[in-house]
Amino acid sequence: MNYAYFPGCKIPYHLPAYGKSVKNVCAALDIGLTDIEFSCCGWPLRHRSFEASMYAAARNLALAERENLPIMTPCKCCFGNLKHAQERLARDQRLYDLVATKLAEEGLQPAKNVQVRHLLTVLDKDVGIKRLGQLVVHPLTDLTVACHYGCHALRPSTVTGFDDPFAPTLFERIIQALGASTVDWDLRLECCGYPLRGRDDVVSTALMRKKLENVRASKAQIMATACTYCQMQFEQERDKLPPDDPLHTAPKAVLFTQLMEKALRLA
Repeated sequence: MNYAYFPGCKIPYHLPAYGKSVKNVCAALDIGLTDIEFSCCGWPLRHRSFEASMYAAARNLALAERENLPIMTPCKCCFGNLKHAQERLARDQRLYDLVATKLAEEGLQPAKNVQVRHLLTVLDKDVGIKRLGQLVVHPLTDLTVACHYGCHALRPSTVTGFDDPFAPTLFERIIQALGASTVDWDLRLECCGYPLRGRDDVVSTALMRKKLENVRASKAQIMATACTYCQMQFEQERDKLPPDDPLHTAPKAVLFTQLMEKALRLA
């Protein structure tokens, strides 16, 4: 199992703990990661220039294909945009030609067959839920977890192919393999609100508030995330609220790879 590691822009600078825990977990599970000098996935550009967004994604796909490696990313937004680029370039000849012309300036060409996977899928398909459970050293039996899926891996399912967009189970199965219990909560599939951050902070915070109130009502002890942006919303943006805001008492957001580190006794 060898992958071109795609951390995205945010992890190295805004969420380095995620990158550290991802590499620790992958090393322990014999998932090989190759560092390539990738650029932005293009997701932040999507509303300013769709063509630029697709070119950025296509360039990264081309770099991975040149190394003959599939891509693994722990970021749902990066995963979603790379998958969207693959789908759109396959059916939009005008866009394909535009991107191909730009890539040719670097001696690259559009990728023909690069697999893109989120880390959750790698754990499910390459490692396997059964083997993961067998590797657990410190079962998280006293922990009740609310899994937060994030939008960009689930929808549209015809593009991402991640899991059932209406009733996914992948995240819960991985957390349960660590020995923890999971809860079914109403808003587990809804947007965290971060995509609106910087454009409409009022709505972004309102979405975050609604989700945190819902997860608190679920009686979960923590919320597990598997997306850079979701974790930043529920951790860093929540920390900016006034000290007396009741959201501070809602379950803490924890990166799922940090739960894996604990269960595998890596940290």
